[in-house]
Amino acid sequence: MSSAESSLSVKAGVQKFGRFMSGMIMPNIGAFIAWGLITALFIPTGWIPNEKMSSLVGPMITYLLPLLIAYTGGKLVWGVRGGVVGAIAAMGVIVGTEIPMFIGAMIMGPLGGWVIKLSDKAIEGKVPVGFEMLVDNFSAGILGMGVCLLGFWVMQPILTVIINVLQSGVEVLVNAKLLPLTSLFIEPGKVLFLNNAINHGILTPLGVQQVQESGKSILFLLETNPGPGLGILLAYAIFAKGNIKASAPGAIIIHFFGGIHEIYFPYILMRPVLILAAMGGGAAGVLTNLILGSGAVASPSPGSIIALFFVSPKGGFLPILIAVIVAAAVSFVIAMPFVRKFADETDENALNDAQNQMNAMKADSKGLGKITEILFACDAGMGSSAMGANKLTKMLKAEGLSIKVEHCSVDAIPPTAQMIICHRDLMERVKSSGTKAQCISVTNLVNAPEYKDVVSMVVASHK
Repeated sequence: MSSAESSLSVKAGVQKFGRFMSGMIMPNIGAFIAWGLITALFIPTGWIPNEKMSSLVGPMITYLLPLLIAYTGGKLVWGVRGGVVGAIAAMGVIVGTEIPMFIGAMIMGPLGGWVIKLSDKAIEGKVPVGFEMLVDNFSAGILGMGVCLLGFWVMQPILTVIINVLQSGVEVLVNAKLLPLTSLFIEPGKVLFLNNAINHGILTPLGVQQVQESGKSILFLLETNPGPGLGILLAYAIFAKGNIKASAPGAIIIHFFGGIHEIYFPYILMRPVLILAAMGGGAAGVLTNLILGSGAVASPSPGSIIALFFVSPKGGFLPILIAVIVAAAVSFVIAMPFVRKFADETDENALNDAQNQMNAMKADSKGLGKITEILFACDAGMGSSAMGANKLTKMLKAEGLSIKVEHCSVDAIPPTAQMIICHRDLMERVKSSGTKAQCISVTNLVNAPEYKDVVSMVVASHK
């Protein structure tokens, strides 16, 4: 394996692990937002303080949210049975501690799912007829009890120490005004499609615990600030030329108001030096939030200015808005000279690569027969892939074709997929899924020029 292939495999592996971690949180974001809104409204310092209603806050953060995470993690490993045993396992680390065990739930949930998976596979085909339900129920109960006790006696003390260390580390960074340095890692990670893993897999669990202590957390604002991406897109909208300039205003609306950060990643990937603008803007935003004492009561999902408004504490939106503006301004100033420098240049290699891919794609499509299904895949399966699917559906309808165009996560590609479209940085993960579908990589899922060729291929296959 060449060094380039090895690098791609490592990146795909990191993306897959990050996707699994965030996959336990993202389906439950609605519950986190519900808890955040209840907290913002009813705690003593909330918008409408109410002692009786605020009694919901503690049980939700202590039991509901960790159990939802654990169930989802177990289900990812082994379906509903894995989810049930994962939730049982998580109770072992939840009960008896005053710390919300989100990290414990993210460990014990998949562990419980893995244990019952091993058990089910070991006894598969060996259970006497008529005893299947008995064996299924008692195996889940016995193993769930075992993993729960393991969590209570072994994992809980260890995790308590780890969580306290992590919290202390965050406090040190905050007190030393070093938290802006996290942007040096967060912004490049986002562009590599680790944004959901960073936000929902790492920052959200830690942020929720801070909210319990102080009513808000700055950690919710580290990855979700739309300012850095806004500044870069504004630079393209003003100083770029051609199709890139034309596409930037639409991307700004989708990014800033829709909260789909993935839409600006291709604008950085086509000129990687612009990651400096994202890092500078991100650090400036975090520093501003630190100075102004900003924080949110829950993770804004998606990371739009609208979501930020709804998860800001009483009187706390203006500081957050100022941080967004500062981040956008710094990002714009750093990006401006680079965008202007490259405005008159044409990336011939990129054009040639795209043309070569389309030629190969057209040749491969001849073996597909009549194209009836197209699948868009992105990291979470809910953002840029959904917009890409919508765009292509409209283009196909304009040609009089009613083709099934769906979207999903890269890790949930069905084996029956016929044609898959994804971002080029996710192609390695798509191929590693074992799919036999024709795979098309693009640099911009929202408005890729390759879509015209895809439409032509589909039309040709129906003749």
